[in-house]
Amino acid sequence: MDNDPAVCDSTRQDTDTRPTSRLPGYFRLTISERVETLVAQGRLTEEDAELLASEFAGLPLTTADNMIENVIGVYGLPIGLGLNFVINDRDTIVPMVVEEPSIVAAVSHTARLVRDAGGFRVDADPPIMIGQVQILDCPDPEVARETLLAHRDAILDLANSLQPNMVARGGGAKEIEARVLGTNGASAVTMVVLHLLVDTCDAMGANLINTMAEGVAPLVERLTGGRVHLRILSNLADQRLVRARCDIPVALLNWKGFPGSEVARGIAEASLFAEVDPYRAATHNKGVMNGIDAVAIASGNDWRAIEAGAHAYCCRSGRYRPMSTWHLDEEEGVLRGRLEIPIQVGTVGGPIRLHPTLKVLYKVFGIDDASELARIMGAVGLAQNLAALKALATEGIQSGHMALHARTVAATAGAEGDEIERVAQQLIAEGDIKVQRARAILASRNL
Repeated sequence: MDNDPAVCDSTRQDTDTRPTSRLPGYFRLTISERVETLVAQGRLTEEDAELLASEFAGLPLTTADNMIENVIGVYGLPIGLGLNFVINDRDTIVPMVVEEPSIVAAVSHTARLVRDAGGFRVDADPPIMIGQVQILDCPDPEVARETLLAHRDAILDLANSLQPNMVARGGGAKEIEARVLGTNGASAVTMVVLHLLVDTCDAMGANLINTMAEGVAPLVERLTGGRVHLRILSNLADQRLVRARCDIPVALLNWKGFPGSEVARGIAEASLFAEVDPYRAATHNKGVMNGIDAVAIASGNDWRAIEAGAHAYCCRSGRYRPMSTWHLDEEEGVLRGRLEIPIQVGTVGGPIRLHPTLKVLYKVFGIDDASELARIMGAVGLAQNLAALKALATEGIQSGHMALHARTVAATAGAEGDEIERVAQQLIAEGDIKVQRARAILASRNL
């Protein structure tokens, strides 16, 4: 997890090639002023700004009807911006689509902390995905496994003949693996499983991998004498890992009367809890995925596949473990954060071609390829986790949610405009953040 990102980051550029992600007071601007700031930075055009201001979430019903089945409407979610990120020396503004209060604010806050400490360092493995071919009824499973490995080149050549465009871009099937698996009990079954290891370039790769797995099935049956059953990709993309890290001097963690040393120790102790207890690890990891999922949705990627692969990877030792860890180096006075999970994403294909708002958000990302998007997700996941642990180590997670939750309650009760903030502040002061109380405040106009 301490790999040098300069080795793996082939797209790394100097910091001054991008507009800054440090936008103080951005949250105080109106929505139109926020968008115009991006236009002024050159990230968006005026046409992009008009699209973001549209009332149909940027997705026409006719386009939605071509994306999925039985369409009856379009469901909108807020798009926020994670600010202050510096990832491998590059300023990055991160679009995030999420409904939960405090996530965007929290990740922007911790990204600024890490920014002051030099930023995030993230590296990503090549985009290798796995296609699985299940073979049953082999006369001799071990001989079948050896035969598949002996015919590696023929299998790869056939797979690549099915995706010539991918091969032309430098991708395609690169290697194979073969395993013998067995089940126990009354219905014991022995099977051989062939893995195709496929470089998907800038695609997530599900469809092309499935095509390859299906295409090699007849050859696999001839070679093994068995019967091919399932032919499908695996979402445990353990050949496609992302590793993020940051080192934060303790002095930068001073917070609301808590000394940085105490905050750092609290974060490290919370991390240790997740390392030894799967019940805590599940919530710890949910905090990581709060950020990663929001970026996945904003980039048109399959957040369900990312979730499945990340959680499965956490169980590789036989016990569910945290996606990230935090360690306090007391001798150097530094809090060290590390994250390692598989992240399978694409920047071409699927809804990315169709959804007008996604095209705008990619301009805000300013990314060069799928590998950079994966690195951004790794940094966001680590930052989001830091935000949650920092809150737990100091004032508690609930108080961090209260301000935004109170505004939501005020709006639900019928407050409008400036009333929302005044009602929210009174709810917080009273410690009674409920819709019924907000309605009573509005009725009395006791603001």
